[in-house]
Amino acid sequence: MDKDRVKGTVKQATGKAKEGIGKLTGDAALEVEGKIEKAEGGIQKTYGKAKDALRKS
Repeated sequence: MDKDRVKGTVKQATGKAKEGIGKLTGDAALEVEGKIEKAEGGIQKTYGKAKDALRKS
């Protein structure tokens, strides 16, 4: 498994947590930061999957 997949998964989880905390506390900036971090994690995870696929082919 590519390290970008792992880092992306962690980043998604962190972003999801920030988003949830932002919603609970009414902190819109933290909520947006979490959404952005979650999206970045998804992109990084997809990049890692693509690298894995290239290695296998």
